[in-house]
Amino acid sequence: MASLPTFSFHTTAEQVADSCADIIRGKNVLVTGTSLNGIGYETARVAAKYANLVIITGYNEERLKLTEAEIKKSVPSANIRRLALNLLSQAAVRDAAAEVNAYSEPIHVLINNAAASAAINDGAEPERTPDLDVDVQWATNHFGPFLFTKLLLPKLYAAARASPGFTPRVVWVSAKGHQFGGGVDLDNLGRPDPEAEGYSLMNVYFATKSANIMIASEMARRAAGKVNAYSLHPGVIFTNVFMRMKETNSFPAEMSTIGIVNEQGDPVSDKFPWKSIEEGAASTVAAAFDPRLDATPGAYIDDCNVAMEEIAPHTADPSKAARLWSLTEEMIGEKFEF
Repeated sequence: MASLPTFSFHTTAEQVADSCADIIRGKNVLVTGTSLNGIGYETARVAAKYANLVIITGYNEERLKLTEAEIKKSVPSANIRRLALNLLSQAAVRDAAAEVNAYSEPIHVLINNAAASAAINDGAEPERTPDLDVDVQWATNHFGPFLFTKLLLPKLYAAARASPGFTPRVVWVSAKGHQFGGGVDLDNLGRPDPEAEGYSLMNVYFATKSANIMIASEMARRAAGKVNAYSLHPGVIFTNVFMRMKETNSFPAEMSTIGIVNEQGDPVSDKFPWKSIEEGAASTVAAAFDPRLDATPGAYIDDCNVAMEEIAPHTADPSKAARLWSLTEEMIGEKFEF
């Protein structure tokens, strides 16, 4: 552990994986949201260099096949398994979890990377889900991953038994953008009012990213060392999401107001330095494997390092995190038993 290098803004996911190679070897890793040109893909690719098994997920089978092919082109020895996962649907999440629980292998690391963004909500999906009757961003970014994680707890515990000395990890990919929203509305969880003052799809997204941080913190507290959970800011990155926005000229107004992009949708680096995809996935890989983080379960990671000072006040209140957890359990009809 003492020999690990200091990671920073420009550290790449591959550099983190290479540094943690001895820890990754023999591990089984599940990464949600692994489309090409995204940080989930890069996370899966570098983990596959050393891991025993990397499970990639998505709701589009053809995209999953493309991801698998590209990973194997880069890492011929990679052991990849595809998993269909539609986080919008609680029933689909249950089906996917049942498939994973039928695997013979345990799961050492679960990375909740997949997310729906206001930036790509072009009206093709309903505003509310048919099962929970919640906003589609809330379903994909919070309720779906929460249920998926709960249902995979047996696999995480099995990993602890299979690999003594390694505490299983759950990683929640959040965003610094949570700072720009008003936080989680616990009185109307998952059901924002479009007529309310300050409502926008982007602010809904920011709230879900606050929820990711709160859930990671509360999970670590409740698990009490049985499972370690972390949240992170990957950085401002020109991923497939930005590519689609650029192609369709569908950037939310908040993005130019905040100063991430200009009116043409081109990156602006005055306020927010941009990272490459390779740099953007680094914090995820660090949260998944850097042994130095064992000392700070529940931490928020930025540039591969603990950055608790970056958590907005509306997201840092532990009592709100505890209430969010309890409300979510009630809404999905499942309680975690650590």
